[in-house]
Formats: sequence, structure tokens, C-alpha cells
Amino acid sequence: MADFSIDHLGVCQHPNPLHRLLNFSYRNEHERLLLQPEVHCQDLGFELQSVATLELAGPREFLFFEANKTRAAIVTCGGLCPGLNAVIRGLVMQLWHVYGCRDILGIRYGYHGLGNLGSAPITLTPDTVSGIKGNGGTLLGSSRGTPPTNEIVDNLQKHKIDMLFVIGGDGSMRGAEALWNEIRARALAISIVGIPKTIDNDIPYVRRTFGFDTAVAEAVKAINVANVEAKGMPNGVGLVKLMGRHAGFITATACVASGNANVCLLPEVPFSLEGKNGLLTLLEQRLASRHHAVVVVAEGAGQDLVQGVGCDASGNAKLGDIGLYLKQKITEHFSQLPIPFGLKYIEPSYLIRSAPPTASDQLYCDQLARAAVHAAMAGKGGMLIGDWNGRLTHVPIRALKGQQRTVNPCGELWFSVRENTGQPQLMG
Repeated sequence: MADFSIDHLGVCQHPNPLHRLLNFSYRNEHERLLLQPEVHCQDLGFELQSVATLELAGPREFLFFEANKTRAAIVTCGGLCPGLNAVIRGLVMQLWHVYGCRDILGIRYGYHGLGNLGSAPITLTPDTVSGIKGNGGTLLGSSRGTPPTNEIVDNLQKHKIDMLFVIGGDGSMRGAEALWNEIRARALAISIVGIPKTIDNDIPYVRRTFGFDTAVAEAVKAINVANVEAKGMPNGVGLVKLMGRHAGFITATACVASGNANVCLLPEVPFSLEGKNGLLTLLEQRLASRHHAVVVVAEGAGQDLVQGVGCDASGNAKLGDIGLYLKQKITEHFSQLPIPFGLKYIEPSYLIRSAPPTASDQLYCDQLARAAVHAAMAGKGGMLIGDWNGRLTHVPIRALKGQQRTVNPCGELWFSVRENTGQPQLMG
């Protein structure tokens, strides 16, 4: 067996200066990662239920459906995200060329396309999806909200659909689980497989959702533009608002990738405008020393300072507009000081959501699509395709209930942000 032990120069006896950070966790020398994370529970002598494991994605030796007699359907739900068309194409190509499934429907405009008042589905073939892989948006259209579950299942039966691929975020996955529960209650043979789509990258048990790589790349452009604008005027401030309702992965990752952000504000880390370490004081210090500053804020940050009203069609609480709030408060504060000042506000959300996917995202979309088709053909349902420890997995949608995936304020990503911006651990 190969020797993976690491040589040491000697005894480590000097305290790490990182101990000053609140709740910072260190690695123990005895913590190791399994070289081969795949396990066969029977070989190890324990039952599947006795240890936390995820079923690995991939083709099965035996299928539940007779592929050339199967009707598949694809639906895209929720907001737009880079890579939707790439996933649609990947599903069609895998179904058609690998499994010989030639009966594929595209559901129009989200779950509403499966309601009684929905638009008629379209037929999908390799010719239909030719050339769409690198395009932004979705060939099928999308929408938020959903008709009654029993109505959708009625129409799945009416259209003789054997498997439904749901491409959507957490709300769409909740809808997929409801469909699966109704299908099971009726003892129907219809597979429901989700492909998680959220630009915020915040679905539990999924390390990376498709479109995230593209979103970060586009967000970096916005931050760099804000930096150029801020430097182009005396005491200029570039303010950028990015996506991230409850998780700041895009904002944090883009700030590190850009290197031009001086303040990064996330939903996971509270901040204040006033106080010794408040945002306004930090900006005063920055402008006094460097004469320009870039502030990047996630849309869900600082919601204790603003007021959202109601919910959208997907049941998500509407957020207060932290971007416009900060623009107003920063402008008011510096307008009262005897110095020249200017602020440029950039909100690139729709430019990012509609962007064509990067090559990396296109490859990932293909992988997710292939894994989804393998799962559906094997008769699996009520699940989504996950990404864990570098492996694609099957995750039961019910496992997402009550779980959240957010940026750890004591973790490596946030530490990297602070290292790049120089901002304090606590702002207030």
C-alpha cells in the first residue's frame, strides 16, 4: 500500500496567530480523508442505514423502463440561470443517442405548462436542441409558482409521461417532491428526477450548482468595472449589488477572484453602518488613505436595515433593496463632509442570469444531464443529482427539508474574503 505519511521538521510549539479569530477551527493531525470515498456497505460489515452515505450516480446494469417505449419530459422552473439550455441539450442527447428514447417533450414555461391552462408541450429532438448549448436563457421558457399538485399529476398521466426532469431551485425541488409523493400515493410508474439549479449555489448536499462558475465570472467583471469607475473620480465609491438571497457564495467568491473589493457584505455576516468598525467609518478611512473604494453587497445582506414586503410566486420572501439603501446612506453621509465625493451603483443581476455559460459550466451541465437520465431510466424518483466529494450522487429531495447551505463566517471562504479586503471580522 502506498505511503501517504508526511514528513515533519520537528515539534510545532509556537501558537498560530489565527487564534485571535473568533471560533476559528484548526485541523487535527489525525483527521484524514479516505483516498477512495466509495464504499460497499456489505463488504465493510455494516448496514446501509447505520452510516451516512450517498448513492453514487451513474448507469445501472438493469433499467426499470424499456427505453425505446418511454416518453420523457423536461421542464425548467424559476428564475433564469446560465446553463439551462446546456442541461436541456444534454438530457435530449443522452435520451436519444444512448438510450434510444425518441419521445421527448419540452414543457413550456415551468410547472404552469403542466397545469390545465398550460401551453402545449413541444417535441424535442437532437435537431431541436442543436446549437443551444452555449446560449443563455432557456429554450422552454420558465416561470415561478405552480398549479395544484394533483392537477399536474393528472396531466402527466394525460400526456402519458413516464419520466419528468425538473430543472430548478429549492422551490422547484419542493414542487418535485410534492409530485413524487402524489405519484407514490396513486401507485403510478412515473419517475421524477431533479437537476438543481440555483445561481446562489445554496442547495444542501450539492457543492456546486450549474451556472455558478459563470455567475462568478460575470460578477468579477462588474466588480472590476466598479473599481475603474471609483478610481476615475475624487474619493469615488463603486457599489455593486450581486445575487444571494440567503447565501453569499457568489459575492464572496467573486470578491476573492477579483481582488478589487474593499468591503464584502453577506447575508451570513451582520454589519452596521455606524460604529467604530461600521461601514461608514471604514469607508472614511479607506477614502482618506486611498481615495477610492469598492463595496460589494449580496442582495440578502443587511435585511435588518431594510424592509421586504410579501412573497413572490415561488413562496420566497421579497427582500428589501439593500443596494439602493446603501447607495442613499453612503451618499448622504459623505455629502455632509467637506470633501469631494462620487458614487457609482452597479446592479448586474439580469446580465449575469442571462449570460451564456462558461465552458466549465457547459461540461458540468452535460455531466448532470447524463446522471439524471441514468437515474430516471433505472426507475429512481423523488431525488436530485448532487455533487459531493468530487462525485455525482443521488440525493433524496426529502433530505433537503430543514437544511441550509450558507457561507461559514468562520470558514475558509470568509477568511479568504477578509484576507483580500482587509475588513474586520465584525463590522459595527
